[in-house]
Amino acid sequence: MAGRASPARHEVPEIDSTALEAARAADHALAVAQSMGNERWARYLAPLPERLRDDPITSLHAVARRARSAYGPKDSIRDALPEDATEPLLKAIDRLLKVLQRHELEMHS
Repeated sequence: MAGRASPARHEVPEIDSTALEAARAADHALAVAQSMGNERWARYLAPLPERLRDDPITSLHAVARRARSAYGPKDSIRDALPEDATEPLLKAIDRLLKVLQRHELEMHS
């Protein structure tokens, strides 16, 4: 379609499926944070699953970077939640960032 900056998510199945995988991992991390009563990380994680499921491709990079920033060198979600909640999210977000970067490079080739 003319004037469209990016294809719809369903038109790029690799991005869509990778973002959905990240959304499931974010859902799990959010549920763990809530069950532990960790309000800070629950608030931080709360918007991520829905955005990872529904945002257009053009917005996914910002959402993924926000999720990735939870793993800071001085203040990390790893210090507050168990590994079975944090590591699947980290892996899924890193994979999404790689897929998005590859898509961006292909769009500009």
